[in-house]
Amino acid sequence: MVKRMAPNRKSGPWKAIGLVSAIGFELVSFTLLGFFFGRWINEKTGGSGLWIGLGVLVGLAVGAFGVVVLVRKVLEGSDD
Repeated sequence: MVKRMAPNRKSGPWKAIGLVSAIGFELVSFTLLGFFFGRWINEKTGGSGLWIGLGVLVGLAVGAFGVVVLVRKVLEGSDD
């Protein structure tokens, strides 16, 4: 009798798809939050759009930091 091995749940295409989706979601969500926050501050101060640009840049930076943390956490459990 041939014994089947259980599939390895720690790797494979679904893990890669999940990681790519999480990276995209993280970058987009923080960038949009930065945009809307910058637009809100811009409306309150009557600025020329500088706050929107700063909000987007801060959102991108926070999103990139989140991606680095996420990738480190995923690679920490990897044998590769």
